[in-house]
Amino acid sequence: MNNDLPERRAARGMSQADLAAAVGVSRQTINAIERDRYDPSLELAFALADHFDCRIEDAFDPDGS
Repeated sequence: MNNDLPERRAARGMSQADLAAAVGVSRQTINAIERDRYDPSLELAFALADHFDCRIEDAFDPDGS
């Protein structure tokens, strides 16, 4: 599932570790999500979208386009 988390994170000047701490997961989890190697749970997707004040479908593209 494609996502724009790296761009959203960079726009806020956050590291992967910062984002991981903000949503309660490991830096490795954020890295795997950003590299499209891991699809977040619905709960984590909501937490990430909430952190960036956007909708899940704004941050994640399930079609990969």
